[in-house]
Amino acid sequence: MPSRRSKGGLLARVNFPLYTVQMVTDKYILVGGGGGSSKTGVANGFEIFELSHNGTHFVAEEVTRHETGPSVVMNCASHRSDNKTWIVAGQESHCQLYNVKFKLITLENGELIKAPTVHKDDLRHRRNSEKVEESQSQREKIEEIKDNNSNVESKKSQLILEPAGSIQTTFGDGEPLQRVVRVSIQGKCMATGGTDGTVRLWKFPQLDKLYDLGTHGKEIDDIDFSPNGNLLVSIAKDGKAFVWNIESRESRELSWKPPDGVKYMYKRCRFRKLIKDEDEEKNDLFMLTNAVAAKNPSFLQLWDANTGVIIKSALYKEALSALAVSNDGKFVAVGTMFSGSVDIFMAFSLRKALHVPGAHSMFVTGLEFLSMNSVAITTNTETAVVSISVDNRICMHSIPFRHKYIKGVYQHKLWIVMLIILCICGMFYLGI
Repeated sequence: MPSRRSKGGLLARVNFPLYTVQMVTDKYILVGGGGGSSKTGVANGFEIFELSHNGTHFVAEEVTRHETGPSVVMNCASHRSDNKTWIVAGQESHCQLYNVKFKLITLENGELIKAPTVHKDDLRHRRNSEKVEESQSQREKIEEIKDNNSNVESKKSQLILEPAGSIQTTFGDGEPLQRVVRVSIQGKCMATGGTDGTVRLWKFPQLDKLYDLGTHGKEIDDIDFSPNGNLLVSIAKDGKAFVWNIESRESRELSWKPPDGVKYMYKRCRFRKLIKDEDEEKNDLFMLTNAVAAKNPSFLQLWDANTGVIIKSALYKEALSALAVSNDGKFVAVGTMFSGSVDIFMAFSLRKALHVPGAHSMFVTGLEFLSMNSVAITTNTETAVVSISVDNRICMHSIPFRHKYIKGVYQHKLWIVMLIILCICGMFYLGI
């Protein structure tokens, strides 16, 4: 399929509303969503894109499309171990597990090249030398295939999704719905939350039930594991936020005193990833907090999850809808509800590093940072985040290295200053 290039932040466009985004590996990103169970003609499922950078802008090429029938994909998570990659996706009241397998295929004029069929009878009557020559010839054809116009054909990675199990994670009357799923960084535990308000833990990837961690008064909005996997934070429509100890199952409520007695609701929560050589017991937690009345401001808050104290906060004049934290723990990204804007902050100070007004025509439904190990990250990019929305658009927002910017823009000014200093020193030395 043709590459989809970025233009003004646009990375790709799909034909269904988007609700969830997740990095599958360092260079593959998954987006999911759909039109729901009604017969609207809009498909449900997800697509996986391969990300790259051509020297001037980011490029996304679709490698896999998986449809999920009448079930819209509202949430997902992934985990990568040394030899396996897993995806879990919420589909109504169930959580579906997929095993991701990678396959290298060869394309000729955009079409898959099929290997020639060799019959066993033919091989039985051939000498070993002929077999070796044929094997070498086949390898050469696979590595570089040319047509009459000397067009060199290319290889392409293909991701194959194999369903590996499904469990019901949310119960109750009406139409139960899984709202969120997260897998611990260690890959040993999975947490789910839904419309019944119960946070449940599962053994991963076996999907065996461990226990119910706790229950909110209303449906769960978001959950997240701490970097060391010992804690879990959950927020819900009952207006409460709890930090749970995974082993003891004890909880502590996070509370704060809003200005002027205004009522607030937590919207999203994400732990800050640990920076190298940082204290492993440190648990910085980012929270999006929206005022119930739209006329009041919203907040991006940085909490100390161990003490329950707000360290810093950034004020917004509109409701917030999406949150992500970079893998290196240095940046945090926020998406807005009404203007469809995306902002990137320095994580430790909440100083705004990038503002993208109107990145989407509707509210931002998901954000995901690229891994700094990604081949899609160029040497002059400090960080990059993907944003999605129900406007069917996938956008990329990046920040160049500040020291490279200074080197490129102000280097000539530095030489001028040095020349002036040398002239003054020379004049002083000569007694002029």
